[in-house]
Amino acid sequence: MTRPTRLPAHWPVFLFAVVLGLMATTPPVLAQEEGDEEDEPDLPLVADRTVTIDMTEGSWISLDVSPDGETLVFDHLGDLFTVPMDGGDATRITSGLAFDAQPRFSPDGSRIVFTSDRSGGQNVWIADVDGANPKQVTTGDTNRTESPDWSPDGSYIVAAKGDFRGSGLPKLWLYHVDGGSGLELISEPEDLKTTGPAFTPDGRWIWYAQRTRDWVYNAQMPQYQLAAYDRESGESYSRTSRYGSAVRPTVSPDGRWLVYGTRHEDETGLRIQDLSDGSERWLAYPVQHDDQESRATLDVLPGMSFTPDSRFLVASYGGKIWKIPTDGGTAEEIPFRVQYELDMAPRVEFQYPIEDTPTFSVRQIRDPVASPDGSRIAFTALDRLWVARADGSDPERVTDAQSSEHQPTWSPDGQWLAYVSWDGTTGHLYKTRSDGSGNPVRLTEEQGVYVSPAWSPNGDRIVVLRGHARAFRESAGGFGGGSPSPTEIVWVPNGQGPSAATLVAPVDGRRGPHFSASSERIYFFKRPDVLVSLRWDGTDEREHVKVRGETPAGSDNGLTPSDLRMA
Repeated sequence: MTRPTRLPAHWPVFLFAVVLGLMATTPPVLAQEEGDEEDEPDLPLVADRTVTIDMTEGSWISLDVSPDGETLVFDHLGDLFTVPMDGGDATRITSGLAFDAQPRFSPDGSRIVFTSDRSGGQNVWIADVDGANPKQVTTGDTNRTESPDWSPDGSYIVAAKGDFRGSGLPKLWLYHVDGGSGLELISEPEDLKTTGPAFTPDGRWIWYAQRTRDWVYNAQMPQYQLAAYDRESGESYSRTSRYGSAVRPTVSPDGRWLVYGTRHEDETGLRIQDLSDGSERWLAYPVQHDDQESRATLDVLPGMSFTPDSRFLVASYGGKIWKIPTDGGTAEEIPFRVQYELDMAPRVEFQYPIEDTPTFSVRQIRDPVASPDGSRIAFTALDRLWVARADGSDPERVTDAQSSEHQPTWSPDGQWLAYVSWDGTTGHLYKTRSDGSGNPVRLTEEQGVYVSPAWSPNGDRIVVLRGHARAFRESAGGFGGGSPSPTEIVWVPNGQGPSAATLVAPVDGRRGPHFSASSERIYFFKRPDVLVSLRWDGTDEREHVKVRGETPAGSDNGLTPSDLRMA
């Protein structure tokens, strides 16, 4: 086997002449030069600008009704507000850069509990009902606390606490209002997520939603179900088994009603259950989309609340706040208006100068391959095919085509380059003269996705992997992860026009076709660790090398047979 010419260990950055109109622009930014560290502000950041807010709606509003039924407290863009139960102009009770959310009134109506990242992590805080005298309940710079709720006697707060670093799922914890390290209520199993706790009026039970793991890709229903924790026995009991999941349990003050969110078909609604006999029905459908597919760091639905007489549920959806009769009557909007100056942190912007010249630096070089004599290098940059000297100098385009050009392979005499194309809808295999003269020649009749061409040593044929263009266009992943793999190994003659491709074999896990010094057999890498070869008719597969042990990172493409060295 012949030893191929190796590429230089370090490639220079190529400068290409381009039309200035094609150069990408970037938004205006602020300069940040080296050596300015002493001028940079320390943490925590201080607001240096504001944005005027004047709104009568909001998204993902968590709210609560005061014990006397006269006032609502709710969150809006990271600040807390109160508004009369009949609606009107809202009063802001917290402000600043911190993100305050998920407020709940204490049973006596004198204080509120909420989550805030004002200390660094997302912790539980208590404040007076007007926002004064804030007091931190939980500590931790990486905390992720969610959905705090008061015990009926006002002595304890239950909340879901996890870790933003992903090292711990949210679990239910109980904290005394005067402080302490807290008590973890549900620790096992380790992969169980528990969130959205809600006390029953007698204080014995805590309803919550649970699921396995924090979240998963391409989640299938159901994801969450409701359970109830018995504070007397320390045991938990499953309460639902709905296909659309069950989230954000909310119990009425009289202990009769339970409202929770669930998905039906492609929308989310609120179900109301009579806890005395287990009967239930839709209370509001649809409301708003839930957060089941994500980590739900502000719970799976916004917080909602019953009125003290248990006759109405107050919830937000569609940007508004609604008062919904528990007897099935028509929901009534509670109008609100927020007017304030929203504090904003300094802009995080960096200057990336673009020189006003006909050249720029290309940062990504793809598919580099040396010519047979080692004097030139073919590669793809900016989705186009280029040839340069072996030292990287004098790069020149070799075609004027407007489609993507990738994975060049040299003819044995170095006079031609074969490559694959893609124009957004389909692709083909082409060849073109390596000196840029003449026009590209399409070699394939059938459209498709062509990958990894290789020229036979005698120059007569080009082998390539082929997949269906339609499958690629309809895939979610694009080139690379998530896209459909090529399905066939085919070859075409080195001709002067399109030819029908001849099937060699199904891909069947083979990749990276190449040759030794002979044209008799086609070599492939076969996952995970085997070098094999086939005849041109797809028969007589032979195993040549099997690598044992770990594969170094970045070595997925492997080496050609002439690169291998056996110890």
